[in-house]
Amino acid sequence: MTIPPVPPPPGSYPPPGDAYPKPGSYPPPPTGNYPPPPPGSFPPPAPGAYYPGAPSGALPKEAYTSWITRVAAYFIDLVPAAAIAGIGQGVMFATGKNECTTDSTDLGYGVYCTSNPSPLGLVVGLVFGLAALAFVIWNHGYRQGTTGSSIGKSVMKFKVVGEATGQPIGFGMSIVRQLAHILDTLICYIGYLFPLWDAKRQTIADKVMSTVCLPL
Repeated sequence: MTIPPVPPPPGSYPPPGDAYPKPGSYPPPPTGNYPPPPPGSFPPPAPGAYYPGAPSGALPKEAYTSWITRVAAYFIDLVPAAAIAGIGQGVMFATGKNECTTDSTDLGYGVYCTSNPSPLGLVVGLVFGLAALAFVIWNHGYRQGTTGSSIGKSVMKFKVVGEATGQPIGFGMSIVRQLAHILDTLICYIGYLFPLWDAKRQTIADKVMSTVCLPL
């Protein structure tokens, strides 16, 4: 004789859905237990990495600083250095010993003048010449190397950065970049005109140093 199973009493099973955790029943994850990543652990994006419609690391030509803007910055940077050196040359000429001689022949009459700088003039000219050089090193080396912009570039609102990093290239490399402009000069200054047609508006020095000029 088989004994039929006894059905469980009503209400002995949880209603459908009670076997699973209810939404929000889990405690929230702890906050503040994970330290932030150390500064510099992730490299900055390359210039133009997020430029709309441009491939990663590339910019359209119009996004780079124009040639005429770079020329304007060059002359702005030139004025202080030329003024400092000019003061020294003016003092040297004003304190020099000027001598003029006359020469008359059957063919005509002429006056010839010579100027010999005084010891004071030589010293003043040398000091101001060194001051002009120090200004160039500070402006194009330290200032441009650490911030990306010389005085002229700040006025014209653009900066020189590494093409791969998008960051200023540092004091030493900025000085080397200035010396690399000799290459732009050797081919009859044509290297300075490269930004007129180059896709990244680079001079030869920019190509050698892998730098680009971008608006601030």
